[in-house]
Amino acid sequence: MANPGRSKILIVDDHPIVRLGLAQVINHEPDLEVCGEAAAVLDAMRQIEAQRPDVVIIDISLEGESGMELIEHIRARWPHVKMLVSSAHDEEVFAGRVLRAGALGYLSKREAIAKVVEAIRRVLRGEVYLEGATASKLLQRAAAGKTLDGDPTQSLSNRELQVFELIGRGLNTRQIARQMDVSPKTVESHRLVIKTKLNAATSAQLAQMAFQWVQENH
Repeated sequence: MANPGRSKILIVDDHPIVRLGLAQVINHEPDLEVCGEAAAVLDAMRQIEAQRPDVVIIDISLEGESGMELIEHIRARWPHVKMLVSSAHDEEVFAGRVLRAGALGYLSKREAIAKVVEAIRRVLRGEVYLEGATASKLLQRAAAGKTLDGDPTQSLSNRELQVFELIGRGLNTRQIARQMDVSPKTVESHRLVIKTKLNAATSAQLAQMAFQWVQENH
């Protein structure tokens, strides 16, 4: 039974050890409790419907899916549910994206256990949580009207970035289609747009760019 005096937290991460560590820290707090855990988008959505958590902690990389999609689903279906992203992805690349998608905070997994309680409480208050260096860089870029240090991947949509990442991980069109649950034709359409946006002359050049990006940002 949920304790009515404690805020309910749902953890969505495809690593059981990470979920366990976060749950232990959160449940130790007198005003917080973990109401459920999930490793994939559909399971997370079912638990949100059943548990109605106050905050959902989301990893960007889930079981064959993207946490960015989950953020967008939650924002559309449960706008009152607050979201905090905890991920190993480069915060300089993804922090701005998750905030635009609807999350209120971004916490690096390098800092997650130590700072998760502070981040949850700030998000519960409706405040944005970013680690100091990340916040400063985002504010500087916003003030200057710039994207991430000229990173061309900032021009990609969330779906396009997901395809780009999977290309960089060595998946072919059919494998990407299966993982994203779309048709190969849709993947090819995304590839064409990505090549145009990144000025990649050939598919081989795109694959090389994607591989290098994955190595640098994960």
